[in-house]
Amino acid sequence: MRIFVLAFTGGIWLLQQQAVLPAASWLAGLGIGALVLLALKNSALAGPRSGNPGRQSPRRRFIASAMLVLAASALGFVWAAGFAHLRLAKELPAEFEGRDIELSGVVAGLPQALERGVRFEFDVEEAGVGVPPRISLAWYRSRDATDDDASPLIPVRAGERWRFTVRLKRPHGNLNPHGFDYEAWLFERGIRATGYVRPRSAERIDSRVWQPGYAVEMLRESIRDRFRAALPVESYAGILIALAIGDQQSIDAELWQTFARTGITHLMSISGLHVTMVAGLFYALTNWLWRRSARLPLRLPAQHAAAAGGFFAAFIYCLLAGFAVPAQRTLYMLGVVAIARISGREVGASRVLPLALLLVLLLDPWAVLAAGFWLSFGAVALLFHIGSGRLGPAHWLIEWGRAQWAVTLGMLPALLALFQQFSLVSPLANAVAIPVVSFIITPLALVGTLPFLDPLLSLAHLVTAWLMAFINWLSLLPLAMWQQSAPPAWAVLLALAGGIWLLLPRGFPARWLGLLTFLPLLTVTAPRPASGTAELTVLDVGQGLAIHVQTATHDLLFDAGPAFSADADSGNRIIAPYLRAMGVRKLDALVISHADRDHEGGAASVLAALPVAILKTSLPFEHALSAQPVPQQPCADGDGWNWDGVRFDMLHPGPEPLSRKTNDVSCVLRVSAGGKSMLLTSDIEAVSETAMLKRHPGALAADVMTAPHHGSRTSSTPAFIAAVAARDVIFPVGYRNQFGHPKDDVVARYVQSGARLHRTDADGSVRVGLGVQGVTFRHERELRRRYWHARPPL
Repeated sequence: MRIFVLAFTGGIWLLQQQAVLPAASWLAGLGIGALVLLALKNSALAGPRSGNPGRQSPRRRFIASAMLVLAASALGFVWAAGFAHLRLAKELPAEFEGRDIELSGVVAGLPQALERGVRFEFDVEEAGVGVPPRISLAWYRSRDATDDDASPLIPVRAGERWRFTVRLKRPHGNLNPHGFDYEAWLFERGIRATGYVRPRSAERIDSRVWQPGYAVEMLRESIRDRFRAALPVESYAGILIALAIGDQQSIDAELWQTFARTGITHLMSISGLHVTMVAGLFYALTNWLWRRSARLPLRLPAQHAAAAGGFFAAFIYCLLAGFAVPAQRTLYMLGVVAIARISGREVGASRVLPLALLLVLLLDPWAVLAAGFWLSFGAVALLFHIGSGRLGPAHWLIEWGRAQWAVTLGMLPALLALFQQFSLVSPLANAVAIPVVSFIITPLALVGTLPFLDPLLSLAHLVTAWLMAFINWLSLLPLAMWQQSAPPAWAVLLALAGGIWLLLPRGFPARWLGLLTFLPLLTVTAPRPASGTAELTVLDVGQGLAIHVQTATHDLLFDAGPAFSADADSGNRIIAPYLRAMGVRKLDALVISHADRDHEGGAASVLAALPVAILKTSLPFEHALSAQPVPQQPCADGDGWNWDGVRFDMLHPGPEPLSRKTNDVSCVLRVSAGGKSMLLTSDIEAVSETAMLKRHPGALAADVMTAPHHGSRTSSTPAFIAAVAARDVIFPVGYRNQFGHPKDDVVARYVQSGARLHRTDADGSVRVGLGVQGVTFRHERELRRRYWHARPPL
C-alpha cells in the first residue's frame, strides 16, 4: 500500500511538470497498460515459489515491486491528466477578453479588501457560452469628486446572488526565476478567468443562496465581522481571525515577515496541530458525556461515540478553515483512525499517513504544486520516522526536544529549496508559541466565535499580544534568519537523505555522517557570469520596469518596478525574493530612472531588504527616497565606470532641461561586455531621444535595447530606432495593460527595422547574456513552461 501511494504521488507530480498535456487516446492506452501491469504483478506473486513455500524469492519480489511502482506511477499520471483535461476545457476564449459580458451568479468566497475595493471568487450561473464556471472578480469603488479618500463601501457579501457586467481576461501572472506561479495557484483553485465589475451595471438578485458551500462561507464572514467588531483597533485581531476561520488575508504583511523570521508561519494558519487539538478536545468531551448516560453506552460504546464526535468536530473546523491541505491531511488521518476504532481494527501509523496522502491527491491532484503540501506531509512523516523503532517512551521533555530537532533538521532542505531562507531562532520560538497558540489562543478564539462570548476574544488578544512581544524580540536578533541562494536539486536530495539517516534510532552506525550531507546545501553558491561578461535580466513585474545587471562580482538593479498597494509592491513581492534566490547579498548600485510609480514603486522595499552601496537617480530633492540613509548621486550624461571588464555608461539626462515631464529626465544606461551592448532606455520620449541623438551622434548603437516607455507612441522615433539599430528589442509590459502598450504602430516600426521582439507579458522575464560569445536569450516562460500557462497572443 505504501509503495503504491508513493509511486502514485510521483506520477501525479510528473504530470504537473509537463509543458503540454498528452492526448486523451495516449492516456487511455497508458491507463490500460497500467491495469495490465497490475494484473501481471498479481500473477507473478501467485506463481510458483522457490525455496521455502512460505516466502517469495527475492528476484520475484523485486520484479513484483518494480511492476507495482510502474503501474502506480502510470495511474497517478493518468488520474491527474484526466482532471487537467477537464479543467482546461473551461478556459475563457481569447476573443472574450476585454469585452463587456453580462452574467449572474453567486459570491462563492470571502470578499477580500483591496486598496480601493474588494476581490472575490464568483460562481457563474448564467452567462454566454465560453465563460468559465468559476472566476475571480475585483470591484473597485470610484473616488469621490471632492475627496480622494472618501468612497462608498462595496456592498458585496458571501452567498449573495448578483448580476454583473464584467470584463474578463484569461489567468495570467508574472513569471520570474524562482518566483511564485500565480497561474498555477489559480488553476488549482479552478479559477479560469479574472476580471473586474463595471459598477453601474451591478444588481443584487438574492441576499442569501442557501446551499451548503455558500452557507459555510456566510458563516465564516459573519464570524469575521464579529471579530472585527469586537476588536476594532487591536493590532493582532487578524491573527485570531486566521486561527478561527483560516482567513490569512486578515493578517498584516509586516506580521508575516515577523513570522517568517521566527519560523512560526505554520502556526498562523489552521494547521494539523490545531485540528488535532480540536478533535482531541471533542473526543474527551463526547466520551465524558456519553459515559454519564445509562442507556447510550448500551447502544454504542463510549469510545466509538467519542471517535465519531472528535472526527465530526474536526470536519466542522476544517470547513471553517477553508479546507486547506494541512487541514485536509489531518482530517483524513483522523478519519482513518476513527473508522479503525469503530470497526475494532488497529491501523499502524505508517499506514495512516499514506492513506491520507492518497485521499488528498484523489480529490486535488494539484496539491503537489503547493509548498504547504510538502511541508505538511513532510513534517508528519518525520515525526513518524523518529517515533519508529524506539524501545519505549522517554520523558515528555526529551520527546518534545526530539520532535523539535527532527522537524527543524528535516525541514531545512525543503525550506531552503522553496524559500531560500530559514529561521535560526525557530526552535526557541516554536517551543513557546506552539503550546500557547494551540492550547490557549486557538481554543479561546474558537469559543469566542459563539454568540455572547466576545470577552473571550479580548482575553485571547491579550495573550496574543504577550506572545508577540516575545516573538518580535526574537525577530529583531541580528542572526534570526539565514538566507542564501536557491540550492541545486542534487544538494537538496542529498541533505534530505542525510537528514533521514541522522534521525535514525540510536544504535545505527555512523549517524553523524548525515551532518556532512548538509554541507553542499549550505555552501554551494549560485553561478555568476565570467569576468568580462554580463547577464541582464528584465524581470516580469507587469506594467513597469526592473532590470538586474550582474557581472562576475557586482550587482546593479535598474529601476524597481511598480507599487501594487500600500503594503505590496514589486520590491517585496518579486525583486527581493528573486535577488535572494540568485544569491545577491548586496547591491553595488541601485538606479531609479525617474519618479514614476511603475519604476520606483518597489525601491523602498529593495532598500529595506538588502544593503545598497549607492543610489543613482534623477528624482527631485523632495522625493521620499531622497531621505533614505544611503549614499546618493544624480544620474548624469558622461558618468561611467568599469566592473569586472564590463563597461557602464550613463547617456541621459544631459545638462539641459527638456521639459517638466519626469519621463524626460529618465536615466539611460548602456552596458557593454565583450564587444556587445544593451541599452536600458527607461521612459524617455521623443524629445529626449532627439537630445541624445544630438549629444551622441553615431554612439547609440546597441545589440539589444528595452523599448522606450514600454512601446508608447510618444517614444521610439524612426530616427532613434535607426541610430540604435538593435537586433533585439524587449518590451517590458503588463498583460492587457490599461495603456495598450506596446502600440501596434510602434511594434511595426521595430519589425520593419529587422529587430526580433521580446515581451515580458508573453515571455516572462527575459535574461540576456553579453560577452565575446555573442548575445544569448533565455525566456522564463519557455524554461518553466507548464500546460496551464496560456501564451498571450501578440
